[in-house]
Formats: sequence, structure tokens, C-alpha cells
Amino acid sequence: MRFTIKLIMRTSSVNSLGDVTYTETSREVFGKVASSSQNEWFTAHRDDIKSAFKVVIYDFEYLGEPIVEMDGHRYGVYRTYQASLDKLELYLEDKVGVENAV
Repeated sequence: MRFTIKLIMRTSSVNSLGDVTYTETSREVFGKVASSSQNEWFTAHRDDIKSAFKVVIYDFEYLGEPIVEMDGHRYGVYRTYQASLDKLELYLEDKVGVENAV
């Protein structure tokens, strides 16, 4: 199933008072959503990661963004895998702090 997803990069900066502020930039790309394999789910669970699923995108579109948003829900990218010469798999997790982070 193909979806439009947002790849989100978060940067932080410190103002003159020492307060940390975060800025997000996002880009929309097309991705194919698939279930994680049973082995992937168990391996992630062993490492205390709540594996949700994977998204396959063109590798040139990914610039290391740690957050993916789909249908208004945010996921953390916990692993990437070069599936073929031009395809990259992003393995996503439900992660505390990603949903409402700004």
C-alpha cells in the first residue's frame, strides 16, 4: 500500500538566555507500507523497541530524518536497511516523546 509520509528532522538551538528551542523541518515523500517480519518484531522487542512496521522509500529521498509521520501519527526510525540498489526500508517504532515533540 502506498502512502504519502512526512520525513521530519528536528534541530535544537540555544538562545542567549540558555533556553533550548527545537525547530522541525519536514518533507513529503511516497512510501510503501508493509508489516515487519516476525523475526524483526521479536528482535526489536528483545531490545525494548515497539516495532510498528516498515516503510520502503527510494534511498535518495532519505537524509537521516529520525521521525516519520503518517496519518497524523508520529513514529521513530530505529533502523534502516538497504533493500535493493534504489530502495531503503525504514523500520518504525511507537516511541514515547516522538508523538507530541516540537
